[in-house]
Amino acid sequence: MAPRIEQLAQALLERQWMLATAESCTGGMIAAACTDLAGSSSWFERGFVTYSNEAKSELLGVDAPLIAAHGAVSEVVARAMAFGAVRFSHARVSVAVTGVAGPTGGSKDKPVGTVWFGFSVDGRLDSEMMRFEGDRAAVRQATVSHAVDGLIARIAATEL
Repeated sequence: MAPRIEQLAQALLERQWMLATAESCTGGMIAAACTDLAGSSSWFERGFVTYSNEAKSELLGVDAPLIAAHGAVSEVVARAMAFGAVRFSHARVSVAVTGVAGPTGGSKDKPVGTVWFGFSVDGRLDSEMMRFEGDRAAVRQATVSHAVDGLIARIAATEL
């Protein structure tokens, strides 16, 4: 992971942007991966661990009726989390993850391994859903890797 984190750091530093994370199913693992790199305080602003629905509402401003209507593991909630992470920080870039890491909690519509990602990069908000295989640890690690790769790709797509 370190080379990818170094690439993410370089992309953020080149633009003088800060990153915030909003994590549910990973419980802070993305923030931990970022802050494992020495000097990360120059590009990593903060991480929100919003495991409960209440935390998503209280810390990120995700409307409770939105969660009730779509479920915490949904595109609209991931996007709202990414937006909230930028809104309630000093960052210009954020990634949000909400998913079913397992081994329980899955359903027909949202099986174990389903993860929604929200990305906010310089005012542009988008999202995607992935389904990862494996046990809880594998799903969480795949989520961290995909979040970092997604950030790198989206930042690279912006002009310097």
